[in-house]
Amino acid sequence: MLMATRNIPEFRQGQLEKICRILGEEMNGTKIGTILRVMGIPDPYPTDTKWRRLLNALVPVQNQFHHGNHTANIIKRVFDPVNWVGRKEQFSVNKCELNTILAFSGLELGDDGNLRFTESVNTLAEAEKRAHHLQTILKERNVHADVLKFCNAELLNDNYFHAVLEATKSVADKLRAKSKLKSDGSALATEALSLGKNGVPKIAINLVISDSEKSEPTGFMNLIIGLFGTFRNPTAHEPKIHWEMSEEDALDILGIVSLIHRKLDKSYDTLNYLKGED
Repeated sequence: MLMATRNIPEFRQGQLEKICRILGEEMNGTKIGTILRVMGIPDPYPTDTKWRRLLNALVPVQNQFHHGNHTANIIKRVFDPVNWVGRKEQFSVNKCELNTILAFSGLELGDDGNLRFTESVNTLAEAEKRAHHLQTILKERNVHADVLKFCNAELLNDNYFHAVLEATKSVADKLRAKSKLKSDGSALATEALSLGKNGVPKIAINLVISDSEKSEPTGFMNLIIGLFGTFRNPTAHEPKIHWEMSEEDALDILGIVSLIHRKLDKSYDTLNYLKGED
């Protein structure tokens, strides 16, 4: 926890603006006014947009006292864990985004809402690696371990493009391991999951007895084919600079890959199934 006797270094203008933008998203006008009043900070532009109002209040105070303590205290008030009950994932996202900025000042916000001194960074890559918010969110979502294993290096750098590419490859690897097939992509999914002449796929995700159980494997097969066709094939053949992948898209896609892995983990060995074995 921050030592009460140690002042926070002054934040650079760019840092302070980004901090105010993050804080402004979590505060309404009334809350901003209350906090500034309680802390004895003048509120020169109360009708301005939220983040500009905060910035215009904090810049003069920082210039007067030559430290960032006032900003730090507002951060602690806003990121008090009590304020985020029921929004754990959003807390992690905002906390990691804020930590990327704070890292340049040798500061880090913890899960308890307190700021701590840490080693400062000098480059964006260092700051982003420290925050590693994508990996944090995936772990909190309890994403399948195989998704993390196949794209761990990319996740550490929040490389969404390669994270998705490697994750989709992991599905093909598991399909081959379970089916003993050598094909790839949509051909592999079709051979492994389509209903054969005996009405049972090589990899069975259910007992394939009822009508609904017979339709589920086809839907599952098409889901994987769609995953390969939409995300794996384009990313494998297009230069990274031409393939836009946002964090939100990456999280959604990796969640689908996680679902596929869980279904495959619970699938039946068809050969033993036909023999009446477990």
